[in-house]
Amino acid sequence: MSDGWNESAEAWIADQGEVGDFSRAFVLDAVMLQRIEGRGFSNALDVGCGEGRFCRMLRERGIAATGIDPTAALLQKARERDPEGDYREGRAEALDFPDASFDLVVSYLTLIDIPDIRQAIPQMARVLKPGGTLLIANINSFISACADVTWIRGADGSYLHYPVDNYLDERVMWVNWRGIRLHNWHRPLSLYMNLLLAENLRLTWFDEPAPHSGEAAHIERYRRAPWHMAMEWRKDAHP
Repeated sequence: MSDGWNESAEAWIADQGEVGDFSRAFVLDAVMLQRIEGRGFSNALDVGCGEGRFCRMLRERGIAATGIDPTAALLQKARERDPEGDYREGRAEALDFPDASFDLVVSYLTLIDIPDIRQAIPQMARVLKPGGTLLIANINSFISACADVTWIRGADGSYLHYPVDNYLDERVMWVNWRGIRLHNWHRPLSLYMNLLLAENLRLTWFDEPAPHSGEAAHIERYRRAPWHMAMEWRKDAHP
């Protein structure tokens, strides 16, 4: 069964543009780059690179970035925009790289797209060098629990509250916005944390970032409901 990515690729590319959507441009880019700049990373793997926007940002900062994605149309756009970049078809559950290949592995809003997270997280840890960093941004699990419902609105269209229901039940759902229709996976935060801990990774940073600028109405909603989480895990050089 399709997960929607092939059918939504054109709309996704148009929606992201060069600067990304609100979440990326006004919330996550700044915190993700702050965790990268000046850290001496030499090479990176962007798991689920899409149309290559974050890979280009890494390359602009002198980091040799490889992007993988299972959607051919997104990879084609990435190669068009960055002909010198390294973009490969692949899935997070079966990374085609030797052990300890990268000192930085990035999952930027991709955990929610991965069907078999129990295979993907060990793969990300496997290709990470000892002493390397796994940097993750994801939809907050409180939000993904009802991503197919989203905000409860009043009769006048006002945003009343964001629901949380069936939080502990891992499941996939269809989400729709601006001509994009995709599978998203909800998983409780504890599942992600336990899978990462099982790989002997060490949590060194965690945040639920708020918007730093942008339209006031968007900022208000993102502050009312914790839309994102970001975290950094370190693979110790000596287990």
